[in-house]
Amino acid sequence: QVQLVESGGGLVQAGGSLRLSCADSQGTFDVYRMGWFRQAPGKERVFVATISRDGRNAFLSDAVQNRFYIFRENAKNTVFLQMNSLKPEDTAVYYCAASRTVPTTARTGEYDYWGQGTQVTVSS
Repeated sequence: QVQLVESGGGLVQAGGSLRLSCADSQGTFDVYRMGWFRQAPGKERVFVATISRDGRNAFLSDAVQNRFYIFRENAKNTVFLQMNSLKPEDTAVYYCAASRTVPTTARTGEYDYWGQGTQVTVSS
């Protein structure tokens, strides 16, 4: 089992930065691929970023490429999403998720465990 808890969301001005954290309290973290998704009001949950179990391979959506970075510290059972050059369109609830799937995947259905989400609001 995995229990994921996100933190680090908040209100920031356009152009600013935030770092989201997602910690697994159960300690089985390193067997899972980890991902970040986001859901804006009235829209579907969409893929943001994913990282392999060993942290060596990351894949990000076109919308956040070169602005956001995903990395993990398995010793601390934590995955991070560093968000730079934030835009108002980045406003959403951000969710982290864990997947037993080894290959890179952006599909929500291939993630087995989800956190409760953290709100990110970017003002113009």
